[in-house]
Amino acid sequence: MPLPTFPTLLSKHCSAPSSRLPAAVFSATLLGAALYGCSSDGAPVAVLVPDAGGSDATGDGAVVEGDYVWDLPPGFPKPLVPADNPLSKAQVELGRRLFYDRRLSANQTQSCASCHVQDKAFTDGRAQGLGSTGELHPRGPMALANIGYATTFTWANSLLPSLERQALLPLFGETPVELGMVGKEDELLARLRAEPVYADLVPRAYPGDPAPFSVLHVTQAIANFQRTLVSGRSAYDRYNHGDPTAMNESQKRGKLLFFSETTECFHCHGGLFFADSVAHEGSTFTEIAFHNTGLYNIDGKGAYPPDNEGIKAITGRAFDMGRFKAPSLRNIALTAPYMHDGSIATLAEVIEHYAAGGRTIASGPYAGVGSKNPYKSELIRGFTLTAQEKADLIAFLESLTDDSLRTNPAYADPWPPR
Repeated sequence: MPLPTFPTLLSKHCSAPSSRLPAAVFSATLLGAALYGCSSDGAPVAVLVPDAGGSDATGDGAVVEGDYVWDLPPGFPKPLVPADNPLSKAQVELGRRLFYDRRLSANQTQSCASCHVQDKAFTDGRAQGLGSTGELHPRGPMALANIGYATTFTWANSLLPSLERQALLPLFGETPVELGMVGKEDELLARLRAEPVYADLVPRAYPGDPAPFSVLHVTQAIANFQRTLVSGRSAYDRYNHGDPTAMNESQKRGKLLFFSETTECFHCHGGLFFADSVAHEGSTFTEIAFHNTGLYNIDGKGAYPPDNEGIKAITGRAFDMGRFKAPSLRNIALTAPYMHDGSIATLAEVIEHYAAGGRTIASGPYAGVGSKNPYKSELIRGFTLTAQEKADLIAFLESLTDDSLRTNPAYADPWPPR
């Protein structure tokens, strides 16, 4: 059955590791989290709460903020927008152009979109990211759909709590190099000033600033464009909002499995966004979580590969070994390969990993029994599924694909072919 219109309220029970940045450009804002409703089968859905101010709902998913109109899917709250970076049409358009502009890399070979491709839910299909200098990264680019609702923005860096701050990392980070602009800030701004489109657009985006060309405004504009990358028009969403034909019987059975205590999937991938580090306008508390899923156990004592130790690389604490962010599962069928390092190729193999309670690697430098990792989350206990149940669970995950995200012209490359 489709979810009830007014469910009962309850509290919702890039790709690089740490990177060195110029201290002068390292600042941030902390975000918050969410309230959810629940259907009769246990599947949580977001419940709109009163706005905290700064926007007005107009109905049909349209929310007005200044001169910008959010086109939100049914039932979606508005993303949080920092008070010091208010959103405008000109700023979003500027951010979109910067996102697709290869002049933001030192050698002008890559843009943000090189690793975040619209057709792949803003991932790139690679197991590991590849920087503008050809450096292979230890982790894969994260999906950007609904990134404006997140409370942390990389696989394993708890020090990046805002999109504005995160944008500094691909621009200026050195370990690994992504766009490679560290020390070239003046060159970057000179490139932008020389572009006629920016000569008109940047002052309109920041009309109160006598010097609108700045690294700060570059990161602010990119951040606000990314906040508009909202995705919530999948078959699952259409079913929940009253279309009983939107999901087939296999997908419905898979939904019941997903939200069951048998598989435990929803504990880390729950709520409206199928994630557990979420905030939006009207949120009541902050939630930032990282998890060890038993992907590795190299030495029998919990070790992960040395360049992929999770937030332990930030905190230095042993029990943080192997703990990574749980990504949203919306559009998950578009974002293979899977896990932080792209080491699992298919959704079927991901399910096998969790069914086993952790991955066993029989030989090679990373050999070990992940199910026995002492730092593994207590929720990763393993389960048994029939072949049909496994197929149903995959079918449900595929129902989370929002095809409109892949073709929305508001998210597409605005520059002429080059």
